[in-house]
Amino acid sequence: MTEQSSNVEASHARTQAADFAALPELARRLGVTFEDPTPPRDLTFIGTDGVRLHALDWGGAGPPALFLHGGRLTARSWDYVCLGLRGQVHAVALDMRGHGDSDWADNYTLDTWVADVGTILDALGWPTAHLVGMSLGGCIATHLAAAAQHRVASLVTVDVGPGVAFEGTARMRRFFQEIQVSDGREAIVDAAMQISSLKDRERIAYRVAAMMRLTEAGHWTWAYDSRRTRDYPTLIAKVEDMGGAAESLTVPCLVLRGGRSQVFSDEAAARFAARFPIGEWAVVPDAGHNVQEDNPAGLIATITKFWARHAG
Repeated sequence: MTEQSSNVEASHARTQAADFAALPELARRLGVTFEDPTPPRDLTFIGTDGVRLHALDWGGAGPPALFLHGGRLTARSWDYVCLGLRGQVHAVALDMRGHGDSDWADNYTLDTWVADVGTILDALGWPTAHLVGMSLGGCIATHLAAAAQHRVASLVTVDVGPGVAFEGTARMRRFFQEIQVSDGREAIVDAAMQISSLKDRERIAYRVAAMMRLTEAGHWTWAYDSRRTRDYPTLIAKVEDMGGAAESLTVPCLVLRGGRSQVFSDEAAARFAARFPIGEWAVVPDAGHNVQEDNPAGLIATITKFWARHAG
């Protein structure tokens, strides 16, 4: 490791420590209850083709639960939820390859992401786990469950499934394409304030901080591999394939959508849930597509009730 890269990592560690110090108060404001405010531990794994994968281990003495984020997001998007759920489960949030503090790669096929999740479960020593995935993470979790349902105690998908309205993400995609990320975090927060429904600068700043990294050259960049153009038609096809995957599952499955989401409708959620042999669906109010950050307390309450109904 060069001195420059070491300095960058040290700067990132300090920034993340400051973020986690702010988390408990933000979480309380959002109605998230918790007993242990301790920040998570960093974990490092080697993926299926040698790619280094990073995860946040929130601990907890309950059954294992793995959380998968959406495209362009990171494991940090689950901070509020994992903080609130660590009293019930052993929560780990994964930075998928090409995101967060995991390595960028040459291979971003769905099969590779699914294989990475299997590798993480093996490395954690978890024969089975609850899987919770939002958007892209929900697609990955569903296909992993179909391929190896003996590894899955239950499945929760968040704002994704067949019938997803991809055009509902257009405004956010334009934001990523048009904003000058090199202008730095404060400028990004200012720009995000103009389009976000939150109108809460501290919450937006927390979200933006999780999505940006400082390069060795001293420039700000997004915390995902922006070099590669996403193959959206293929990705949408894989999302549509979630319906067929659902039909083979015999574990409890919960389909969630945000009440304000323009991406996934009530009708689509109901149709998707009906394809699971043991499926149900619910709406988390006061939330758009990014449910886990918009209304984490509502998401926690809904998942907790679902797990309780299917305990044992």
